[in-house]
Order: sequence, then C-alpha cells, then structure tokens
Amino acid sequence: MSDHGPLHFAEPPYGCRRCPRLVTLRKSLRRSKPDWWNGPVPAFGDPEAWLAIVGLAPGKEGANRTGRPFTGDASGEMLFATLTKFGFVQGEFANDPSDGIALDGAIILNAIKCLPPENKPTGAEVNNCRDYLKMAIRALPNLRVILALGKVAHDSLIRMEGLRLADRKFRHGAHHQLADGRVLIDSYHCSRYNVNTGRLTAAMFERVFEQTVYLSSTNRP
Repeated sequence: MSDHGPLHFAEPPYGCRRCPRLVTLRKSLRRSKPDWWNGPVPAFGDPEAWLAIVGLAPGKEGANRTGRPFTGDASGEMLFATLTKFGFVQGEFANDPSDGIALDGAIILNAIKCLPPENKPTGAEVNNCRDYLKMAIRALPNLRVILALGKVAHDSLIRMEGLRLADRKFRHGAHHQLADGRVLIDSYHCSRYNVNTGRLTAAMFERVFEQTVYLSSTNRP
C-alpha cells in the first residue's frame, strides 16, 4: 500500500463468485496452495496517481500467490525496473510484498482481478470484471494517462469508455484520446514471453514511459 493513504474504491470480495470458471480454479488452488493469496488481487499504488497502468490478470505464481500486482514472478521485473527508472517507486523492489515499496504518482490495476486458466480469460470474464476496473479509474481524481499493457486491457478500457474498438485499435506505442480528456497509451505486455522473444525490449518499454510523461505534461487540466 502506498504511503499516501488507502485507495478509495470498491474491490471485489475475496470470495467473488462472478466467474464460475475462475472460482473453480481458485478453490482448487486454495486446497493445494493454502498459503497463497488465491483471490481477487487488489490495486496497488498511489490514490493520487496521474498514471494508471492496467495489466491483464494475476499470474499463477506471481500476484495470485503474493496478492500484489506484478509481484512474485518474472512479469514484474521489467515493469518495476522501468517504474523505478522514471521515479515512481519509493524503496527497492525485491519482487516480494515484504520489500515494502510504495508508488508515487502511479497505480497498478488489472483488467481481470482473478487468475484465469492458462492466463487466458474469456470475454465474459473480462466483462464481469469491468465494473471494478471502471470504479477504480473513476475514483482517481488526478488521473491523466492510462497505460494499457496488452490488447485485452486496451479493449476493456475502450469498451468501458463506450467507444468503438474499430476506431481505436491496439498498437504498441499508439495513444488514444478518451472522452473525458484522459489519454490511453498502448504497450505490449511486459510478460516473460514477450521479453524473452524480443517482442518487447527494455528500450521499447522506456520509450512508452517517455511518451506517458510527455503526454501528462501536455494534458494537464
């Protein structure tokens, strides 16, 4: 949790039952891995954030295990390294919630709060969770830029805004003006697969963050 205080928006209950397939997986993991988080993963970051980073869903041995977004597996290494480089991280990221870091100016959300089988949520599951994403986005009073990590997050955000996907297609590095004046920027997800295959490099990711900083400075109310 950020030192700035609590996040003032509703999170799904720990026993959320909106998605039967995800509930079945959760119950199985609670039996086999009772010391893991195994529940909807709450947002992490600054309630006064100007930047919201929206990922896909908790990783099985990452956030689903630790209870903190992008923490516990390889998926968060590039994200937190970049956040640190751009001054968003207070403390030293050690890929474990016990590292005690906080975020300043940024918050991390997910399009899907619960672990999906094989990291592949269905369209219905994305739709079921969009209410929580919307509540989080609407509760951030200083939000100016949203960074979507991957097409699933991008599509859910565009649908949340009531806009046409055909008019605002996902493309790495693209930015889209939203109806409320906020800006949406797209990036490939910083997953281990994308990093290992070279689809997303550290330099590419840093250029996206440079874009977010520039757009934030030119998009002040």
